[in-house]
Amino acid sequence: MGFTGFPDEAFLYYEGLEADNSKAYFAQHKQLYEEAVRAPMLALIDELAGEFGQAQLFRPYRDVRFAKDKSPYKTHQGAFIDHEPGIGLYVELSAAGLFTAGGIYTQAPDQVARFRAAVDEDLTGKPLEAVTDALAAAGYELGGERLKTKPRGFDVEHPRIELLRHKSLYAGMRFEPQEWVHTAEVRDRVAETWRAFGPLIEWLTTHVRGSELPRR
Repeated sequence: MGFTGFPDEAFLYYEGLEADNSKAYFAQHKQLYEEAVRAPMLALIDELAGEFGQAQLFRPYRDVRFAKDKSPYKTHQGAFIDHEPGIGLYVELSAAGLFTAGGIYTQAPDQVARFRAAVDEDLTGKPLEAVTDALAAAGYELGGERLKTKPRGFDVEHPRIELLRHKSLYAGMRFEPQEWVHTAEVRDRVAETWRAFGPLIEWLTTHVRGSELPRR
């Protein structure tokens, strides 16, 4: 069965989960999650796979081993296409609506070093600045973990100091629940934003790449 949109029940499910993030709620509504959230998301990413690659669906369970918040379940359903470790395209459904993004989400120390070296160099840094400026002008939000101060070894007067502060960098677009989220138009909206993130993904995979450090 092809993708036909997300039903109202998907958003109602997450509204309920935000109010009662418990094993009892999840168990009682597991079939609703499977039918209204997981199945449509799988259908969506399957239809996008031909152009963008196969996305992996995140599990609904939170890793609470080292977290202060012990809520057992994620209040959103995400899927990610991994171009390089930590670099790729993302789509998320929650009570707030739909969110799409593209960029680098976790950087190991060697990736941070390559990122900053590439941003620092005019030949590679100016093209990234042009890409992020164009995304911002088109209405995409730029996010990611950032230092509050300048990174060590760089001057605060650096022309790309704001980019240098980033330890992760992504562009995203948020869509509040509207009638079109219940239709196949979602596929076109996601595809449109993912195409817009293409130049950012290309820059990151070229100049940052995946980490070459041993995995912990």
